[in-house]
Amino acid sequence: MITMYSLKQQAAAWLQPLTKLSAQHIISMLEVPPSSALGDLAFPCFTLAKSWRLAPQQIAAELCESFHTVAQPYASAAATGGYINLAWNRKYYAPLLLDTIALPDYAQLQPAQKQRIIIDMSSPNIAKPFGVGHLRSTVIGAALYRMYAAAGHEPISVNHIGDWGTQFGKQIVAHLRWSDSEQAAADPIGEALRVYIKFHEEAETKPELEDEARDWFRRLEQGDEEALELWRYFVKVSMEKLDLIYERLGVQFDEVLGESFYNDKMPAVVEQLSALGLLEESQGAQVVRLDELDLPPCLILKSDGTTIYPTRDLATALYRRNVMKGDRLVYVVGGEQTLHFRQVFAVLHKMGYDWANDCDHVAFGLMRINGKKMSTRKGKVVLLEQLIDEAIARAAHIIAEKNPTLPDREQVAQQIGMGAILFSDLKNARQNEIDFSLEEALSFEGETGPYVQYAHARICSILSKAGAVTDDPAIAQNEPVPEMWSDSAWELLGHLSSYREVLGRAVQLQEPSVMARYALQTARLFNQWYSRDRIIDAHPQVKPDRLALAKWTGATLERTLKLLGMAAPQEM
Repeated sequence: MITMYSLKQQAAAWLQPLTKLSAQHIISMLEVPPSSALGDLAFPCFTLAKSWRLAPQQIAAELCESFHTVAQPYASAAATGGYINLAWNRKYYAPLLLDTIALPDYAQLQPAQKQRIIIDMSSPNIAKPFGVGHLRSTVIGAALYRMYAAAGHEPISVNHIGDWGTQFGKQIVAHLRWSDSEQAAADPIGEALRVYIKFHEEAETKPELEDEARDWFRRLEQGDEEALELWRYFVKVSMEKLDLIYERLGVQFDEVLGESFYNDKMPAVVEQLSALGLLEESQGAQVVRLDELDLPPCLILKSDGTTIYPTRDLATALYRRNVMKGDRLVYVVGGEQTLHFRQVFAVLHKMGYDWANDCDHVAFGLMRINGKKMSTRKGKVVLLEQLIDEAIARAAHIIAEKNPTLPDREQVAQQIGMGAILFSDLKNARQNEIDFSLEEALSFEGETGPYVQYAHARICSILSKAGAVTDDPAIAQNEPVPEMWSDSAWELLGHLSSYREVLGRAVQLQEPSVMARYALQTARLFNQWYSRDRIIDAHPQVKPDRLALAKWTGATLERTLKLLGMAAPQEM
């Protein structure tokens, strides 16, 4: 009986009872032959030589003979040296693949165990502009959210706003000393940034400013009403600005819980660590030693008795596990915090929480703009709003030049501009550093968002035109029927059938770039096929299948772009 999988999964299903290897092991061993003339996939028999006590060539010959009994008429096999080369009968198998891709639930995975996954993402700082540095955590986290949902899990997104810490003492001092009331009313975040930068410039020659800032933060922690009123102002104007940016990004959060939310939950963590005998004094501070893991001590209380980031993150993890009922806790935070999270997870282990194994730091590399690193303190920050506006403006200019009669030009420009920014980030392996160039991101050629979006728009145009074309009876009578499943059509179909497998791998690796690369390859394979095979005016006997292949290619592109947070325009 035929079972519908991707080509690799189907090959594994056929080979598993013949080799007694696990299906996953077989999939990992399968290779693509150097020439399509040899077949679609190749299975190396060398690892079986020891257990079978036969030469690989003989094993391949025996497997071929057995393979024919289980795979006919859908596939055949041929032994070449120590390999068994598998070739699918496209006439039989291609319609089955098309039918499978068209199933309503094809894109939705069913996990062996559904999990509630708490995703810590975005986490910008209050009273600071939303720079491109926070873009990575936001868009990677949002893509993971959609991927987890598509994989059958229950994701919960949490924006862990940076609304507490010693920087607020500095912000208050800067605001009281140098803030201009008119500028603050017109652009509160811009003015807050200006005076924050001035604070650090002035503090280089006036160290007493640092003492003043520490005093204001102490007042804030002690509940001083004047300090709290200023803090509430910064939170209010910041959240109003952030909400507008998130709306443009198409990102929503299930929970927005700032660092301040955990202030009353940290004393219990300190008490528990003390009761477990895990706290030790070190130069006046209280730490948990992690010598057995070759990690530096994890600081819990500073010498002045105040808490610090690890204490807060321990309280946060306990809340997300015990109150929010998270099965997995995922932290989409920059790679520079790797040591911090290793320490926090290690302390959770020492506290006796085995679920610390289900805490993941999903690290990512820095983003630079044209080779330059961003720094809020030094004023070297590229505002995300400005970047989005410029991307949309450039996209609008391109549309005006290439397609001035395009309906909904403004909306399409927004979709292209935003898509260019998102794809430029997500196409990269998340741990790599990114050097962002808007000019490159907006190109309609190469590994870009507009390239993928244009492939989708082209498919929509083809399907629209094909619906308006009446087949010419003379074509059916006089023109030979072409091969429906040419090499390029077959390669595209096989790629589409691997969607579920690719999504599963992307979720396992927590790597949105896997899906971005899949979208790129989908667009490339479609363009190759479209350049070789006729679709709109195809022979009537192959036209329905060609239109179906185009339709499901478009649906796959739209679905994949949606996972990445991008729109799939129908016209460009």
